[in-house]
Amino acid sequence: MSEGFAEYAAARYERLCRIGYLLSHNWMTAEDLTQTALVRAWGAWHRIDGDPDPYVYRIIINTYTSWSRRHWRNEIPQEVMPERAEPSDFSQRIADSDVIWAALRGLAPRQRAVVVLYYFEELTLQQIAHTLDCSLGTVKSQMSRALKRLRVNPALEAMKVKVAP
Repeated sequence: MSEGFAEYAAARYERLCRIGYLLSHNWMTAEDLTQTALVRAWGAWHRIDGDPDPYVYRIIINTYTSWSRRHWRNEIPQEVMPERAEPSDFSQRIADSDVIWAALRGLAPRQRAVVVLYYFEELTLQQIAHTLDCSLGTVKSQMSRALKRLRVNPALEAMKVKVAP
């Protein structure tokens, strides 16, 4: 039943974690998403034909989407804000990175999934449609809406970030 699963999990674990991180921007959540996906994939391993990546990607994205609907997001309020260091090139890069992550967090979960799979996993639109089990038109419309939202984001515009046409 689980023939080849251990090899697959070992070979793909880091890449699956990266997808989880790009969706959630949190390594612990990314590992939880990956482990949840692998547990579910192991249960269905005998039914998976061919390349298991689309199936496992879909589990990660669906799990992330359902988890993102929760009200509590692991935020822990603090009484006192931490002190800020003097600005430097490194801190500016971190600030720029935070602006980009905030823009990605502003996307709907499915829109972010399409952007992550296209730009970071370098899947084609057809592969994304297969992975998300939706039509090519749905993927195109989600991508279009995501890019439109990113193009009009004032923080990205102020940074002069060029969003793909």
